[in-house]
Amino acid sequence: MKILSTAAAVPPGRLTDGDLDLALGLRDGASFKATGIRSRHISTTETAASLAADACRAALEAAGLRWDDVDALVAASATMDQALPYNAAMIHAELGLGGKRTTTFDVGASCMSFIAALDVCSALITVGRFGRVMVVSSDVSTFTADRTNLKVGGLFGDGAAACLLGPAQAGESSAILATRSVTLSDGVDFCRIPSGGSRFHRRTPDSGAGAFFEMTPKALYSLVARELPGFVDRLLAEAGVTMEGIDLVVPHQASPLALKHIIRTLGIDAGKMVDISADHGNQVGASLPTALHHGLAGGRIQRGAKILLLGSGAGVTIGGTVMIY
Repeated sequence: MKILSTAAAVPPGRLTDGDLDLALGLRDGASFKATGIRSRHISTTETAASLAADACRAALEAAGLRWDDVDALVAASATMDQALPYNAAMIHAELGLGGKRTTTFDVGASCMSFIAALDVCSALITVGRFGRVMVVSSDVSTFTADRTNLKVGGLFGDGAAACLLGPAQAGESSAILATRSVTLSDGVDFCRIPSGGSRFHRRTPDSGAGAFFEMTPKALYSLVARELPGFVDRLLAEAGVTMEGIDLVVPHQASPLALKHIIRTLGIDAGKMVDISADHGNQVGASLPTALHHGLAGGRIQRGAKILLLGSGAGVTIGGTVMIY
């Protein structure tokens, strides 16, 4: 499998640390000290589907292809524009593809949705089910994040990223070497938005309260920190590489503090890591593919380089992929 192109899209609105300080009546620098984030893009009228469509169009243009050349559209997001229909159908409509009979479906694993979709789609490409697949992650957290809680809601930003996949040709080294994911469901309540489904629905008293993002940061951090080193060791062993052999590490941009912890815990050279968190915040499911796009677009690696995609998300799920670009 080969990455043919990537692209990212963000809404034009921005919320800076200074804006948060002013809105919350804090002293200058207080929100940055709490989050490590200087600014993030925020939606006003933009939806996850509209941002996803922008990213898809840009990825197609970058590859020099048209929608007729794409066999499937796969949405890999953590949040929904609405409860029904599924995200990929909404994106297909936003792209104006009503007359094109494209296969569309969602792959969901919260912030690890892109890694899960990459795993599924690479297998489908390898067995010949699809030729080219557009995988797009798009999330709008602005309307569910409580910005007054800086250490939780103050972390998030909005955006989308698309990745066009296809089969590697004869003589090309591009491939998935290994993919792993594990779910630590003892932490299922550590990171959630309760409403939107049948458990906490509109007929439930005070259902509106469950529409906001909730996180238990210390418990979540402790659980992931305990499991991550062993997880990465097993993933690298399966891929047949060492951390020294990885050319670029692309993590989920959970927070600047989380990325520093990954560097310290896993012994990663900071120069090998893509870190866009200070200027994008945590873009939820779109976070990792946006970081991947920035890493590739910035020319930091060439074809044949080894990439480690890594992160964790609600569930609690830890996921990772080692691939040759």
